[in-house]
Amino acid sequence: MQTIVIYSSQTGNTRKLATQIFAAIPGDSKDLKNIDEYREKDAELYFVGFWVDRGDCDEKTVELLSGLHGKKIALFGTCGMGNDPAYYQKVIDRVKTWIPEDNEYMDAFLCQGKMPIQVRRRYEEMAKSGQNTEQIQAMIRNFDRAMLHPDRADEAAAADFAVQVWKRIGS
Repeated sequence: MQTIVIYSSQTGNTRKLATQIFAAIPGDSKDLKNIDEYREKDAELYFVGFWVDRGDCDEKTVELLSGLHGKKIALFGTCGMGNDPAYYQKVIDRVKTWIPEDNEYMDAFLCQGKMPIQVRRRYEEMAKSGQNTEQIQAMIRNFDRAMLHPDRADEAAAADFAVQVWKRIGS
């Protein structure tokens, strides 16, 4: 089955997952493309990777997903905001709305990813205001934990996700 892994990555986090997913897909009928390099190559199965932007996928991924028709689509992505399965599910539910109904949604995988240092600096400035101190300190702790992600366990889980999607299709 012709498979393509397409990813949008702002910090390199989603690219890391994309390379692991690509490596886990069996056979030679596969391709790996940064979303900026993708030129509407046809495939049956699309693994579409994104970074989370305010609880949804980034704009380039919205455009890509909205233009796919009659395909099998598996989603994967990275999210700076904590390792929270309930939040991840909300993100997945939002992203799925961009997939036209004539496609077959397969599954999704999300993990935490490091954020740009400017985010931590913004949190530190917010902390100086003295308001919502506890919440802001939690955001700074989350930022610090995220600096190690995606880690090897995340990469292995992404590869396993790809294998499981592939097995479900039966190819």
